[in-house]
Amino acid sequence: MQIKELSQATGVDVETIRFYEKQGLLPPPARRDNGYRNYAESHLERLSFIRHCRALDMPLSDVARLLSFLDEPEMHCGDVNDLVDQQLSRVRARLKSMRALEKQLMLLRSQCRESLGGHCGILDELVSAAHGEACACHRADSLA
Repeated sequence: MQIKELSQATGVDVETIRFYEKQGLLPPPARRDNGYRNYAESHLERLSFIRHCRALDMPLSDVARLLSFLDEPEMHCGDVNDLVDQQLSRVRARLKSMRALEKQLMLLRSQCRESLGGHCGILDELVSAAHGEACACHRADSLA
């Protein structure tokens, strides 16, 4: 199949497919007589695997390592577990960070008194922060 067909079958952009080839994540496809790339079913499977890993927000370096485990099945499964555990730790750290961000935004939102007098509590807080002053969402006691 041509690159456009591979792209349609996997939902991966053509430029991304070319990037994955350059990075060595996808093996180079055979070429037709006219010079066009000719992707096989194995490319489709490998690209689908990469896409799934990326949907799990795994970095390309981890995807490459997982692909090496696929290519060499005699490698120890514990290494795969370690990669997934590391990704899980990264996700948990981001979740913690996102909860803190949510709390900050809630504190900022609580500054709105919906006045019509031209004073917006949220904007006042953001301007204060821009001037290096403490604001509702960044006070040390508000993040505990």
